[in-house]
Amino acid sequence: MKSILFAVILSGMICPAFSQELYVNTEPASNMATHSIGIRLENQGYFNPVYKDRTSLEVMFGASKHLMIHGTLYESDYYHSQQHFEGGSAYAKYRFLSIDSVQKHFRGAVFAKVSDINNPLVNQEISLEGDNSGFQTGVVFTQLLHKLALSASASYLHALDNSGGYHLPIGNAHDAVGYTLSAGYLLLPKSYNNYNQVNLNIYAELLGKSNPGYGQSYLDAAPAVQLIFNSVFRVDFSYRTPLYNNMVRTSINTYLVRLEYNLFNVF
Repeated sequence: MKSILFAVILSGMICPAFSQELYVNTEPASNMATHSIGIRLENQGYFNPVYKDRTSLEVMFGASKHLMIHGTLYESDYYHSQQHFEGGSAYAKYRFLSIDSVQKHFRGAVFAKVSDINNPLVNQEISLEGDNSGFQTGVVFTQLLHKLALSASASYLHALDNSGGYHLPIGNAHDAVGYTLSAGYLLLPKSYNNYNQVNLNIYAELLGKSNPGYGQSYLDAAPAVQLIFNSVFRVDFSYRTPLYNNMVRTSINTYLVRLEYNLFNVF
């Protein structure tokens, strides 16, 4: 019992120190705590020309210090007049590099994602978060420097026919390249005394994608604010807007609100 309590407290102490790596729109190379479970409830949407939103439920597992796994379900009215269950996705990340020192580290990871979605195929963007069936694989590197964390990723995406009889158009536009650049900074607390202190993080993220088959691409800016309570409960707010876009997409200028709760030493 004492060892379990110690592990929980230690996890709580570590989490605020690296909380600026808990990006809102991307995943860092670092993993969640081993033997932990995280539950995320997220809502995102847009108001123009009419209000539409998507809700997702995500469960995360810290299988080991090297491996974490996510499973996500999606529901939205993006493609229908009412809320509609869209399908799900699975994500895995394996950390292969870790160079650690006091209050800084450099980490690298590979990741993969697969999705099975039943929506109509109307966009030129390939997105596995409720829009397209397909798979994605990539690499991400993260550098922590005291209160500042920087992260960059590159990935390859391939779209498949969606469930429900929705087929991709004939052609060679079924592949895309994704790229991200993220920065996070720990504003509060100024000095860390215990794991009950509220953490306040701010983020600036660039999210881009190119579809060579269509010869089109976009680059979005996504500033975000994050609060972490008792090292286990997280609240995210983000707004995503294009810096450049010539691609047909479900939505631009979207908000994101997310609640996340983490359970340590579950298994």
